[in-house]
Amino acid sequence: MASGIYLKDLFLRPFLLALLLLPELIAVLYASDDTGSTICFEPGHPSLQHWLLPALSMTTTATAVEQLQLGKLLFFDPRLSANGNFACSTCHNPSLGWSDGLKTAIGQQGVSLNRATPSLINVAYNKVFMWDGRQSSLESQVLGVMGAEHEMNADYEKLLIFLNQNPKYRELFAKAFPDKHINKEILAAAIAQFERTIISKGTPFDRWITGDSTAMSTDQIAGFQIFISKTKGNCASCHHPPNFTDDGFHNIGLQSFASPNPDLGRYNVKPIKISKGAFKTPPLRGIRLTAPYFHDGSAATLDNVIEHYAQGGKVRTNIDPEMKKLSLSKIEKKQLKLFLEALTTTAASYPVPILP
Repeated sequence: MASGIYLKDLFLRPFLLALLLLPELIAVLYASDDTGSTICFEPGHPSLQHWLLPALSMTTTATAVEQLQLGKLLFFDPRLSANGNFACSTCHNPSLGWSDGLKTAIGQQGVSLNRATPSLINVAYNKVFMWDGRQSSLESQVLGVMGAEHEMNADYEKLLIFLNQNPKYRELFAKAFPDKHINKEILAAAIAQFERTIISKGTPFDRWITGDSTAMSTDQIAGFQIFISKTKGNCASCHHPPNFTDDGFHNIGLQSFASPNPDLGRYNVKPIKISKGAFKTPPLRGIRLTAPYFHDGSAATLDNVIEHYAQGGKVRTNIDPEMKKLSLSKIEKKQLKLFLEALTTTAASYPVPILP
């Protein structure tokens, strides 16, 4: 009899153990995202494909290629600014994640601006531009920055004379925009065309989504689960697929909003209560290269960012309803950081063009 009980236990125990672990095994493989859809955390699974960036409909005609090559030169040319020492690339440096690595940007004459320089990575996928969304197109964003007194402060009359008197620029404009005189609108169109080519879509996360099981570690996959979990990170409530942004505006409770004269952000463009202190959700691909973080540059590291959200923000005035204190262990915070790091490709050198 004793021997019979022993054999039964021998067969039953593994089965009972598997039964007890089944909910945890299911939780490891499946979860619901912020839309309620079921996600399976297997590399290449069909339920993950909406996180892949779609192909852009950028034209590949010879004229379009001429436009982006011209735009690249203009992007790196400081002679477009009023004093000749300030290019688009001064703030959007390719070696610094197409940002500047500063807490807040520095403009003409060393003037400190009140917002951080946003990265241009994947800007082609954005629907609104600038931290407060005041520009609706890349072209208008270019003209806005070039004309801003404390940024490039371009004198368009003098600038157009310079471009028309430069033989190489005159030739390039003629090829890129046949039958058009050089004007600020086609200048902005060329720069915007170049900016649309600043794409990051081959990250470890992207490779894992397409089926490369070695692209992300177990901890990074766990971090992705935390990222989309409504009860854990809740990050995907604003950082939507595929470009990790909802193109929306949120007050995330930064300490700077408690200052005597806080930056009101989106409220300056759209004066409704929920916009007060709200700023655009930034995309996240390339995030490891674009520190410091937030519109005021107040988070020096990804650890600081995660801790801010874990605390549910610092200033509750007009804070976004999604900002709540998170229940994250030390290990989970680490896994979330590792996942965010999987959204960046390996940094590569970028050849700066020789100006005409």
